[in-house]
Order: sequence, then C-alpha cells, then structure tokens
Amino acid sequence: MSKPSVLFVCIHNAGRSQMAAGYLRHLGGGRVEVRSAGSMPADSINPAAVQAMAEEGIDIAAEQPKVLTTDAVQLSDVVVTMGCGDTCPFYPGKRYEDWVLDDPAGQGVEAVRPIRDEIRRRVEALLAELLPAD
Repeated sequence: MSKPSVLFVCIHNAGRSQMAAGYLRHLGGGRVEVRSAGSMPADSINPAAVQAMAEEGIDIAAEQPKVLTTDAVQLSDVVVTMGCGDTCPFYPGKRYEDWVLDDPAGQGVEAVRPIRDEIRRRVEALLAELLPAD
C-alpha cells in the first residue's frame, strides 16, 4: 500500500495549515505524504506560528506559503480545510475534514499556543486513523 497523503488548506497558508503540516511531518516520521496550501497565500509564514512550533522542537521557519492547486487536491487522500470555505475545490472520492480553529493571523505567541495545541491533538487523531497500530 502506498503512503497516505494529506493536504492541509487554509486561506493564507501561513499559520494553521503550516503548523498542522509541521506536526504531521514530525509525528508521521515519513510515513505520510504531507502538503499544505492556501486559497490566498500570504507572503510569509506567521512569525508567532514559527515561534510556537519551535517551542515544540519543530522548525517551520523555512516553509513558504503555497497557492492551492487542483493537482494538490487530486493527489491527496485526505483534505483538511481550516476556514477556507467555498474556495476549496471539492472532488468526489476524497476524504474531507473541516477543522474549525481560531485564525492565528495578527496574534501573539500566547494566543497561538492554544491553537497549536488543538492542531496537535487533531493531527495525532488523524495519524492514528491513517496509520493504525499493527
């Protein structure tokens, strides 16, 4: 069986989706293909998100926001949306999850930490579904 693939999508691809992708890469240990994108990508990653993830030992500072493409959706088994609403393309046969999370844009690291912690909890649950223990 091939590796499962997950696409995390939010509007700016600068906070929530980048933190989720960082966690899945870290916790998945290369067993899951990870993508992230945004419907209207920002120019750079949210510095508070970078700092919050660094506190967890995960470096997302080198990541760049990417535009959401049809190919990214088609190549993914699971598409996790985070506030992009109707701008996310829908394809039959894909598993979609909508994670309702506060937007860390413009927030300090103190406000981003609880968002980060909720993302970690959800990524761990997703990982347990994608890679059940043998």
